[in-house]
Amino acid sequence: MPGIKEALEHEKAYLVALRREFHRHPELSLQEFRTAARIEEELDAFGIPNTRVGTTGVLGVLQGTGAGKGLLVLRADIDALPISEVHQAEYCSLTPGVMHACGHDVHTACLLGAAKYLADCRSEFGGQIRFAFQPGEEIGQGARAFAEAGALNGVDRVFGLHTAPDLPVGTVGLKPGLNNAAVDHFSIQVHGRSAHVAAPQLGIDALYIASQIVVALQALVTRLTSPVEPVIIGVGTLSAGTAYNILAESAVLEGTTRTVSRESRERIRTQISVTARNIADIYGGTVRLQWTDFAAPLINDPAVCREAAAVAESMWGAGTVTADRSLSMSGDNFSEFLLHAPGAYAYLGTGNPRKPGTLQSYHSEKFDVDEQALVLGAELYAGYALSRLRSPAGAPPACGGPEAAGE
Repeated sequence: MPGIKEALEHEKAYLVALRREFHRHPELSLQEFRTAARIEEELDAFGIPNTRVGTTGVLGVLQGTGAGKGLLVLRADIDALPISEVHQAEYCSLTPGVMHACGHDVHTACLLGAAKYLADCRSEFGGQIRFAFQPGEEIGQGARAFAEAGALNGVDRVFGLHTAPDLPVGTVGLKPGLNNAAVDHFSIQVHGRSAHVAAPQLGIDALYIASQIVVALQALVTRLTSPVEPVIIGVGTLSAGTAYNILAESAVLEGTTRTVSRESRERIRTQISVTARNIADIYGGTVRLQWTDFAAPLINDPAVCREAAAVAESMWGAGTVTADRSLSMSGDNFSEFLLHAPGAYAYLGTGNPRKPGTLQSYHSEKFDVDEQALVLGAELYAGYALSRLRSPAGAPPACGGPEAAGE
């Protein structure tokens, strides 16, 4: 696909400038108002009709006018994290306490770059491409809104990508099958009765009950789960009490579960609920549990992985695709798109030992990427779309080069 590589390499300055703009102006989940408006401006400039999905989601729809058929969704997430950036760069976040520390600025820029190229090439393919710019991924939101809006109706394939600091720039991970765990959030509110610590028999200590629940939950993993089955129960916050010498009347703990199958997901949720209620009952308290479903397990379709790998290797050469990347117990609700159509989530190499920050893990206050990955990500989005929607008898696309870009 020589036309794609040359055209998008020529767009590198545009891609870098766009990514840095998003990086300077990060917005938290479901508050991505500026980001959504900028996405709409770019899609309008490309001549791609677009609509809002929910409050801050954006859906662009590009109809091919050439030979070929199919319906493809390309997805990028757009939200940032409540992290204070300390990485020293000219494009650091200008919003105190908020940072693109997971590469969503990269995903957004890559998908816009692909959309620009594909809009110029619309006569080279048939069918339809839907560009889904999804908000709220960091809090497990946003994906279902696209399904509810009908954006996934009749879709043949879904495709997305994510930065990967553990992979060298110029490579991509496309692993068939299970890639990421299911993620659920839980909140346990413990209700007791306050009393002076000198007369504990007159009260019900919600803090003590909550502490016992925290300890007991770990036994669900170590004693009631097979040691070869990946399961995580993590409690991140516990709030209780008003003074050092008063039994806490209430306590709230929040945590998350990570599981890899529907069966284990349901079992762990039931066990946590039963454990919390039983412990509270022992000490005379009560509990109220709230569960939020963040993401299903992310399972790549093997056939789609082969399709995308063939595209990547046709552009970047043999050996640039790895199919054995380790299972991640983090989640990503691109998995919700995969529930509606076969698809794949590609992990785009962004690491470079010569560039500070590019080997930092996700959610690090020093997270950064090798910006050459912006070109490669846009190429992968565009290349996969054309591989699916162009007629096999068509000639290689040659649009989007210097003349098309206005040079």
